Amino acid sequence: MARSATRRRSAPAAVEGGINPKAPCPCGSGRRYKHCHGSGYAPPVTRPFEGLPGEPDWVALRELVPAATAPLRTTDGRDVTLASVLPGGAPALVRSNGEILLGVQLQASSDDVSRDIGTALAAALDSPAGAPVDPGPIGSAGSAGPRLQELLDPTVPLEVTVHPDFGFWLEGTDPNPAAQAGLERANEAVLPTERLEGLGAAYWVRPGNERAHLRWVRPEAEEPLLDALARLSASEQLLLGEGTRYAGAFRAHGLVVPVWDLPADTPAQEWAGPAAEFATRLEQALTVTDPLTADERRARAGLLSRQITLR
Repeated sequence: MARSATRRRSAPAAVEGGINPKAPCPCGSGRRYKHCHGSGYAPPVTRPFEGLPGEPDWVALRELVPAATAPLRTTDGRDVTLASVLPGGAPALVRSNGEILLGVQLQASSDDVSRDIGTALAAALDSPAGAPVDPGPIGSAGSAGPRLQELLDPTVPLEVTVHPDFGFWLEGTDPNPAAQAGLERANEAVLPTERLEGLGAAYWVRPGNERAHLRWVRPEAEEPLLDALARLSASEQLLLGEGTRYAGAFRAHGLVVPVWDLPADTPAQEWAGPAAEFATRLEQALTVTDPLTADERRARAGLLSRQITLR
């Protein structure tokens, strides 16, 4: 989905001595300093889902997974179903039976995605069953409601279910022909996707007949993670097995998402074992605190050259 954001004006940020305006901002947003904390605007919230259970899966549902749901519970005990995307990109809807569905892939975003989605949830909680949800301005005008961290019960884990299509949109309803036709059109765009159980936010996807990918949203801070990946790359331990290739990484909502190319004809769950073995290697590499060697520094530079930021 398209992403748009207009930042709200704040007091001009003081330029600290020695910071190159064209250098990456020290906050880790991936933006240049002059466009982030060095600008006269409030910078975006780098990790909008920080503090929520399953932060990496929130990022995955927001950016990577086409059709998925997860149960949520509010602080006052109301049940909500989180959905990767809702019909027409709606931010939320309330069915005639009172069930609330909350979309995470919004059509527009402000400088705080958590507040955008929280604004939609707050509006849905106040909407009558079967009535349209009107959250007011979201995105370019700035969202005025609470953040998700203020609304959701932090003791409830995020348990994601990946679906083969968007059939969950119409579950328990009596759809008219137009709704059924819209569902069929949406289903045509769904890429085969599976979550590798027991490995956190690790998602297998097959975009075509030639290759598949493993996209793994990591919970670690970016700098130590890149150091660990560089150590594994320099020691030729970065791959997941024969026929695989490390393709690069996304930076999304403050977390890093390494991506591997995989043979398309190997079933998704057969990668659970190799991925678990890699996780063990990565955990060991993360414990190393020695300075990077020359080979590891070169490997790190190569990894950075293949990393892009999703906005």
